[in-house]
Amino acid sequence: MMAQRMRSGRRVRFPRVSFPRVIGTLIVPLTLCVPWCRFTSAEDISFREWVSRCQRAPANRVLSGRFPRPAELPLPDLQPLHKLLDQVLVNYRRGALAKTDRWVGAAPQPKEFFDTQRSYFTRPPIPFQPFAQKLVVAAGAEFIFHGDFHGDVRSFVGMLQWLNTNGRMDGFRLKSRRCFLVFLGDYTDRGAYGVEVLYTLFRLAVENPGQVLMARGNHEDFLLTANYGFLHELRTKYGPSTNPLRIWRMFDFLPVVIYLGVGNDYLQCNHGGMEPGYDAHDLLNAEGKERYQLLGEIRRRQFQQAHPQWVSPLDARTRQLLTRRMKDFRPQNPTTPNSLGFMWSDYALYKDAAPLGYNTNRMAFVFGKSPTAYLLRTASRGEAQLHAVFRAHQHSSAPNPMMKRLLASRGAFRHWQSTDTVRQANAQADALKSLVDTRPVRPITPGSVWTWNVAPDSVYGRGNRYTFDTIGILTTAPQFTQWKVEVVNIPINVR
Repeated sequence: MMAQRMRSGRRVRFPRVSFPRVIGTLIVPLTLCVPWCRFTSAEDISFREWVSRCQRAPANRVLSGRFPRPAELPLPDLQPLHKLLDQVLVNYRRGALAKTDRWVGAAPQPKEFFDTQRSYFTRPPIPFQPFAQKLVVAAGAEFIFHGDFHGDVRSFVGMLQWLNTNGRMDGFRLKSRRCFLVFLGDYTDRGAYGVEVLYTLFRLAVENPGQVLMARGNHEDFLLTANYGFLHELRTKYGPSTNPLRIWRMFDFLPVVIYLGVGNDYLQCNHGGMEPGYDAHDLLNAEGKERYQLLGEIRRRQFQQAHPQWVSPLDARTRQLLTRRMKDFRPQNPTTPNSLGFMWSDYALYKDAAPLGYNTNRMAFVFGKSPTAYLLRTASRGEAQLHAVFRAHQHSSAPNPMMKRLLASRGAFRHWQSTDTVRQANAQADALKSLVDTRPVRPITPGSVWTWNVAPDSVYGRGNRYTFDTIGILTTAPQFTQWKVEVVNIPINVR
């Protein structure tokens, strides 16, 4: 099977890279022959200069599958990225992740967890250790959300410019300690500027310690970046010997799910869908404002046995699906032996859709309204209450039913709305505007799932013909019923 890649000046096609091939021909030679260095002398690029560089670079939609020429690159070399990556990794080693008392249950072994010269995909390997994060803030705090970037730095700096103009940021810095940035995964691949997106993320993280939250998406996986463009971007822009190992290892420090809370009220934030094999109860009810928990063994079969009523109605097709797919396993990587639901799963669009489906291409569940509500209630057994989900992931470069609903909803689609049914599956975006919520400010309905759109200077924006980026500004309150999200559209020049 062949996958399309990008190359400076022309399109090319490259064979997909298998796990053994990556291990045998990429990681070992690079880690032996191209050691990483610490860069401490590079001067920081000012915010104004960074915006200017990114806006001068050709848009993804102009490049149309190619990479920019060397003279057009916002980062002519990788030294600034290496410098920031050094700082980010040091912050992980010295910050909350390194404090054993912040972990609920077993903490990861520091010598393995923080060893950035090894990984679960090197030889000898260290364990793949996905984890969840909880953050509790004071009522009134703001969270600013963004969905997938997929190598679209033009929209990223456009978002930051808007936040500067509207008084929430000064350059790369947030003005208030009560304001947080939340990114929902898929930062690279399928676009020419994955490096620049990572530089911007790292810069924000370094400038705003503890206020930048990055969820791990399904593309924060070395194998997907080897197959969908980011590895090729690194080698094309910066030379064939460029070593991606520490960037790939940085992904391991991103939580696969983040629970944001005020008091005992929580919002689940992740890239994909639900993971019935993980029970968030202990994490949500643990004392402390910032806590972590290793996912450990994913106990799907045990959950199914303890909660046989979680999917209703349980027809023959669904019963067979549960028998085949609800198995206990310990993840060896994001997709082996099964895909992690937090990174890969999806949700049904309509209130009258089947309660549970399975996407064989993604090897992931598709959750309907009632099973999702059941899983949220199951996690809410103690004082902590898990109310709703913000996520991304479910995008297409073709105008399918989901993308039409995202456009009709101004980039923030709430699943299972009362007026949107299977009968309207193929309705066009203009017709859907009367069926879905399009208000600038919207309440967070208990049991709801929200999908946030992907940035527009991308194959997704091109295929669906939109030029606006979307951010969500969530304002918290003492009671969850008072939480509101403002949906903001930012015009982006994609020419």
